Parts: sequence; structure tokens; C-alpha cells
Amino acid sequence: MGRIFKGQSALRIILKTFTDLEGIVSAVIKYRKPDGVTGEFGAGVSDAAKGVIFHECIEGELDMAGWWVFWAFITFEDGRTAAGESAKVYVWKEGFG
Repeated sequence: MGRIFKGQSALRIILKTFTDLEGIVSAVIKYRKPDGVTGEFGAGVSDAAKGVIFHECIEGELDMAGWWVFWAFITFEDGRTAAGESAKVYVWKEGFG
């Protein structure tokens, strides 16, 4: 993977959940920013059988340089939920790194 930069909008975040996502109610990618603020991005399913979800970043979403943490969060039709393992990613300031 190449470096990710603060403010970058030409970016697709892809996470593998390792579970069948056929018929789920929702998928989101949760995050924790370097300052500790948490939130979530809506996610689409690109391969239900392999459990792959994604989010296309838009301008302004990656608004801070530093260590970000991302993880999948799935809600199934019967109300069950599942959180995925987290991935820690460094977002660089443009012109650095």
C-alpha cells in the first residue's frame, strides 16, 4: 500500500471481514482519529461471499495527520452485530514522509 495523506480523496478503504455478508442489514467502517474522536463511514459490500467491504473517501474525511484506526462493523438481519479486527494506519501530512 502507498502512503495516505491528510485531505486525500482519491482513496478506497477496503476491509475483509472473513464472514459471509449475504443478506446483512448494514456495513460500516468505524474509525478512531489521532485525537481520539471516533466515528464511522458508510460502507458498501464488494464481495459478499468473501466478506469484503469498502468506503470511497471524499474530500474532508481524512482531516488529520497521525495514526488512525479502522475496523469493520456489520449488522445482520436478525439483529446480531460483529466488529472486525482493527487496522492501524498512518496518515501523513502532504510533503512529509
